[in-house]
Amino acid sequence: MLPCTFWTRGVTMDVMAAPLPAPTRQVDPELAEDSVVDTPWQAIVWNDPVNLMSYVTYVLQKLFGYPEPKATALMLDVHHKGKAAVSAGDKDKIEADVAKLHAAGLWATMQRA
Repeated sequence: MLPCTFWTRGVTMDVMAAPLPAPTRQVDPELAEDSVVDTPWQAIVWNDPVNLMSYVTYVLQKLFGYPEPKATALMLDVHHKGKAAVSAGDKDKIEADVAKLHAAGLWATMQRA
């Protein structure tokens, strides 16, 4: 313990202060952020009362090049489950995909996978 003097309410007190423990591990914030950056993102299409199922299938085929069976399966997920993940990748790619889906009139958001 180290001697320490402090003043409180007009009284000077001498106490023994315990030394602070040495840090056991340092975290590099740049490395911690890199692990978050590597997390893939998903474009989510949500069910809406506006677009026909055939139109949603068509958009998925045209925007992502999906064959008709895959586009139909994703559309049915949107219809029955309320949403479907239609693409995945890095944040910039998914932001562009969501913008394309919005331009086509579909309700879409992005989230971390």
